[in-house]
Amino acid sequence: MKNITRRQLLGATATAIVSAPLLNLMSRSAEAADAPRVDPNDAQAKALSYVHQSPKPDNLCSNCQLYTGPAEAEWGPCALFPGKQVAGAGWCSAWVKRAG
Repeated sequence: MKNITRRQLLGATATAIVSAPLLNLMSRSAEAADAPRVDPNDAQAKALSYVHQSPKPDNLCSNCQLYTGPAEAEWGPCALFPGKQVAGAGWCSAWVKRAG
């Protein structure tokens, strides 16, 4: 059996700690890409007046605080519709300007 030095153990631990969140983000992105799109006729979407094309040019899902996808993405995840994607150009009544 090979002996592991403290330096090797600390290096491996640091690598694992840094890698875990990155792997989690990558797997979430892959899951989001496979997620179905929100149907505007869905009860929750209707309750929030969700549309795929925003009637307000400056209020888009892609610049909403609840949108968790990349701002330039055509479709992405939203905190209000777990497991589904909303249109980056969409809008709903829960829209809140993204900080920053």
